[in-house]
Amino acid sequence: MPDRSPRILLVDDEQPIQTLLSFPLQRDGYDVVTVADGRDALARFSEQHFDLVVLDLMLPKVDGLEVCRRLRAQAGNGKTVPIIMLTARSEEIDKVLGLELGADDYITKPFSVREFRSRVKAVLRRAALARTGPADEAPIETLDLVIDPVKRSVEVRGATVQITFVEFEILGALARSPGRVFTRDMLLTRVWGDSAYRDPRTIDVHIRHLREKLEVDAKEPEYLYTVRGVGYCFRDVV
Repeated sequence: MPDRSPRILLVDDEQPIQTLLSFPLQRDGYDVVTVADGRDALARFSEQHFDLVVLDLMLPKVDGLEVCRRLRAQAGNGKTVPIIMLTARSEEIDKVLGLELGADDYITKPFSVREFRSRVKAVLRRAALARTGPADEAPIETLDLVIDPVKRSVEVRGATVQITFVEFEILGALARSPGRVFTRDMLLTRVWGDSAYRDPRTIDVHIRHLREKLEVDAKEPEYLYTVRGVGYCFRDVV
């Protein structure tokens, strides 16, 4: 964690929800900035540094999915920040859209404050570990893929690929142990510290998105293999 208190941008148009969620975060020592619509969220994000964005899906002026897309579009400017999306809708399509636009975690209302605090702590912990990871870890190279853990960059066939925080964590976990099969729960634990409260199918969405970005043919992958009934593995270099 940085020396200062982590700053969280909480975006929800329901005042009771803002109060319910901001109070325990402030009690945990976080600096919480609350806004009620997507337009204000984008303005605040451009003005200040945040360590995490908690973003409701259904927002006035600019909806949560569009806000997420615009925040991720700023990744090239060094403003990659973890995003947790909130929604009262439980349809699978909403989860898929949120994750594919770059959300790092996803919570469906109603949820407990305990679950919410657990998610926030896990995402911030992973982000902090990523910032303070080994400064001398060598890049992972196989075929036309280069993963640089220090720069947190990925190149495939000579071109830089923009991937999200969670996608990088999943790819790194698999690539550091080529040939080893990871279950969905194992990957959830690697990324978030535990698999509590999380739908294992979340991993499937991230893997599919990684394949679309890295593979020549996502249906015939060279890097990320599915082991049916078990989980996923990275190609064995042997």
